[in-house]
Amino acid sequence: MASLNVGNLGNLGEYLREQRRNAQLSLRQLADAAGVSNPYLSQIERGLRKPSAEVLQQVAKALRISAETLYVRAGILDAERDRDDVETRAVLLADPSLNERQKQVLLQIYESFRKENGFGADADADADAVDDGEARAQDATAGDAAGGADSIPGPEPRTTGGSDAGPRRTAG
Repeated sequence: MASLNVGNLGNLGEYLREQRRNAQLSLRQLADAAGVSNPYLSQIERGLRKPSAEVLQQVAKALRISAETLYVRAGILDAERDRDDVETRAVLLADPSLNERQKQVLLQIYESFRKENGFGADADADADAVDDGEARAQDATAGDAAGGADSIPGPEPRTTGGSDAGPRRTAG
């Protein structure tokens, strides 16, 4: 095992131990909740084992933290490219004032805005998405400066007075 990997795994293990303690879970309780063996989880925490993405996802779910954060710490995701996204998600997921449904809705909205701006999951595969996202972001900024809510997706505004009320606004 290369020393760089051991360092990353040690960092992952320390982080997992800290998160487990913050959640007030014993090693055995977390292992049971994540569906992994107690000795295996102990080896991960001590930096002796490199867990798969699936195991990290199960542990993250049991700890109610972002799996992406664990992927970065394990070296599965590129830390530089994904750091801001991962930190934002981690902050949202860690907010104790929000319930689980609210956290998931916020994450969905956040991801939809990232995709709209060319930084979603598909952006790495298609370089044109970034250019398109920047153009849309500029259009949205111009729309904000010119007229307000035209750039914000949402339901059509209702007008009063029936069909003679004037021209209808269209989304887009």
